[in-house]
Amino acid sequence: MKQNFSNLLKVLILTGFSFYAKQSLAQDSKSGTVFKNQVKMNVAALVLKNFSFQYQREVANKIAVGLGVRFAPESTLPFQGQIESLVNNQQAYSRIKNFKTGNFAITPEVRFYLGKQAFKGFYLAPFASFSNFNASGPFLFQSTQGDLEMPLKGNIKTVTGGLYIGSEFNLAKRIGLDVFIGPNYGSLSGTIAGTKTLNNDEQNGLRNGLNDLEKIPMIDTKYTVTGDGASVDLDGNWPGLRGGISVSFKF
Repeated sequence: MKQNFSNLLKVLILTGFSFYAKQSLAQDSKSGTVFKNQVKMNVAALVLKNFSFQYQREVANKIAVGLGVRFAPESTLPFQGQIESLVNNQQAYSRIKNFKTGNFAITPEVRFYLGKQAFKGFYLAPFASFSNFNASGPFLFQSTQGDLEMPLKGNIKTVTGGLYIGSEFNLAKRIGLDVFIGPNYGSLSGTIAGTKTLNNDEQNGLRNGLNDLEKIPMIDTKYTVTGDGASVDLDGNWPGLRGGISVSFKF
């Protein structure tokens, strides 16, 4: 009887150990797919003096939602040569080339992965972006007294939407790489203004200088000049191309 009981106990122990081992192996085999979250930093954005981070969570099979945050301290305009080409008017660009800008933006998105799982392979991602740009600097103009400056400062808001196409790669168990690019389009609006005592001649010179801003494509400008300063309202379209290279950490 003792021997039978001993044998039965051994069988139960072995069966329990076998079941535990199978469960452990099953969990280990899924270890590459159990990560439901990841955080990212867009290292390519650093070239534009931006700091860009994103959080993503898988919410369904091969579908993830994300929220990005981007900010940049006020500094000189990056890629001034490209901005000059975009403005496409040398005189207009020369008046604003010394401006400084900073920005803050949030970007929600939904990612649809085309492979077997989320956070890996090719994907399509519709997104929206809500940005606030602060701008300040001297607006250069001429009067009969020579070259003058009008200090201007204000905020410009943009609302855009677009579509990313990209791909994610695993570099290690928790570390990945995300490469993406996509067009976006939306609207721009804002006001920049400044105060300065201006005589009639200076007011006329400033008006002539602000006329050059009307030559910037896709942006409508309306300005007011008085003896106490000036105000410029901006409104228009905001097309662009967004992209980047992000390093991700999964958890």
